[in-house]
Amino acid sequence: MGRAIEAAAQPHADIEIVGTWGRGDDLAALAVGADVVIDFSLPEATATVLETATRLKKPLVCGVSGLDAAQMAAIERASAHIPLVYDRNMSLGIAVLEKVVRDAAASLGDVFAVGISEVHHVHKKDAPSGTALKLGEAIARARGTADTSFIEYRSERHGEVPGDHEVTMSSANERLTFAHSVTTRQVFADGALRAARWVADRPAGRYSMQDVLFT
Repeated sequence: MGRAIEAAAQPHADIEIVGTWGRGDDLAALAVGADVVIDFSLPEATATVLETATRLKKPLVCGVSGLDAAQMAAIERASAHIPLVYDRNMSLGIAVLEKVVRDAAASLGDVFAVGISEVHHVHKKDAPSGTALKLGEAIARARGTADTSFIEYRSERHGEVPGDHEVTMSSANERLTFAHSVTTRQVFADGALRAARWVADRPAGRYSMQDVLFT
């Protein structure tokens, strides 16, 4: 994602990438000259990124998926000291989809059965995807519960599909379908840059792409 973020930044005169962190590099030396740190690394690097951003008081945008409970707790602790945007999907379209399905679920109630299907490339190991789970959690919250067992998840893995998600809400008499497709992973870089602009002057706290787009 480093190259994608660099490419996304090029057309914007107000954004400069001061460095990209790689294995063996000194993260603090790179981050000290930045206004915002963007993290699309791996779960095992999360502790280093959080420690560095917190120590240097740098706002952080984190799009790393597959974090465990301990890593999520570390994100929560860091957000007490720095402004931190964390989201399992940085796509602007997914943020809009999440809001739409949440509003629909709140309006329709539990009469409608919910299904979430997703298709990704063969290299993706987790299923359902983090984005599918995120959408399901949003629907459950809109119904006033944390229990997502009422949702039917369907996952497919084939080819090099960047990511397709579809949410259906069905009753005995009608069916609503909400869908989002990614044609290139560049959308995640575009979303991360928008989040970086937004979070740069925010107070400490944990934020999501819902905050970036709708507050």
